[in-house]
Amino acid sequence: MFRCQGEIPDLESARLILRKMGQEDAHTLFAYWSDPEVIRYMNIPQFTSIRETWDMLDLLNGLAETEDTMRWGIELKQTKTIIGTCGFNTWQLLGAYRGEIGYDLGRPYWRQGYMHEALSLILNYGFDVMSLNRIEALVIPGNTSSLRSLRRLGFREEGLLREYQQNELSDGFIDLIMLSLLKKNYV
Repeated sequence: MFRCQGEIPDLESARLILRKMGQEDAHTLFAYWSDPEVIRYMNIPQFTSIRETWDMLDLLNGLAETEDTMRWGIELKQTKTIIGTCGFNTWQLLGAYRGEIGYDLGRPYWRQGYMHEALSLILNYGFDVMSLNRIEALVIPGNTSSLRSLRRLGFREEGLLREYQQNELSDGFIDLIMLSLLKKNYV
């Protein structure tokens, strides 16, 4: 059975390295997580201080140690610049063998194929190393770029989950679109 034991392995593609994030990434990630366009579909409040970014990095790395999540920084090989994050928000191995992915990308790097490349790496890791059978993604309606990217990777839309998650920006709840990719359908 898969155990990450707090380790976040480096994953590598032609243009990217997915790696554990550190405090040295905080200023760059703060610029992304404080950009209203980047967080528009993330259901998190806009970051207002670098301290919030440090706290988030500590939280994400700590959750990897307790095997509750695994989040990578997406780094451009050529410039060693962090351009976003991606990973498994949750996973279940006993009986279910499924995981849920999440991701974000700094606005200067949109529409250049970076997220497709990064997600391909974590899908391979999820299916081949973690032995997942099903990988899910929850997308806020209206996020057409994310939906298009997931469909290109082979994800299928399963339906609308009405008022599925509390809205972090208000007192209400938000709808989410459930998509999934099964190991047997991943090419």
